[in-house]
Amino acid sequence: MVAGVNPSSDQSGIDTASSISGLIGLIIIVFISVSGVFFYRLRQQLIRLKKAMTVPGDGSWIPEPIPERASGMNEVDQLADSFNQMIRQLRDSRLREQEEEALRKQLIANLSHDLRTPLTALRGHASRLQREPLSQEGEASLTAVDHTITHISELMDDLLSYTLLTSGKYPYDPEPTDMVRFLRISVASWYPAFENAGLQIEADLPLGATFSWEIDSQWMTRVLGNLFQNVLRHAVDGRFIGITVDIGHERLMIQDHGPGMDTLSANRGAGMGLTIAKYMLNEMRLQAHFSSDADGTTVWIGKKLD
Repeated sequence: MVAGVNPSSDQSGIDTASSISGLIGLIIIVFISVSGVFFYRLRQQLIRLKKAMTVPGDGSWIPEPIPERASGMNEVDQLADSFNQMIRQLRDSRLREQEEEALRKQLIANLSHDLRTPLTALRGHASRLQREPLSQEGEASLTAVDHTITHISELMDDLLSYTLLTSGKYPYDPEPTDMVRFLRISVASWYPAFENAGLQIEADLPLGATFSWEIDSQWMTRVLGNLFQNVLRHAVDGRFIGITVDIGHERLMIQDHGPGMDTLSANRGAGMGLTIAKYMLNEMRLQAHFSSDADGTTVWIGKKLD
């Protein structure tokens, strides 16, 4: 017999090898396809999670919750679920904070209103006592009582104004205003008070030049009134007040020779009036810069830098 290779056996081996190679190729293709779909869905979930975690640009600092799947949750879905729970807790906390803030503002408004009646009655009794014969000590005590009533009334006004300002209920009507003319009118209205306090008044208010700001005249009147009142209360010992308009830089300056803002004063309060003034300036896109030391205080009011 002649030894040789069986042709049918070789063909069978080739077919088997081809089948195995084809099967392996198919498995690889299926694996790549499934992996591609898996990683595509994973990437989409991560992108959605990233977008959800981005702080909204509409002023609301709490993001929106991520839509949740009813079943088949993976690790990313579990992370999204934890994120949604955090969002819900933040929203509940924010809601409670807003409710408490609204209640606090309403309470302050009611309290400020309710205290006016007894203060008015006290002022009436004090006025009646001023017409009665009193000793020197009695007159001094009555004057102190009248000053205290005035101070409490001003504090209540400031507290109510601040509550209305922060809640957006304080009337605001800005319009272009000639600032040199406005400041000249304001200084003229305060001039008698400055003279009565014995202050040397230096006012540099140009006649031939000016500039315009878009302000609410009542707001700016209150801002200047607060600054002038602070000079009368805390810096009257310096016997000086300077009021200047810087046309080139479009700013106003108020200066005194008092002991400085860091020095305690008998008339010093909680600073509510200054807080209101700064808030009003900020809303009018203005700002105040304070420079203070033992030789006095200078306040510059100018446009707010963007």
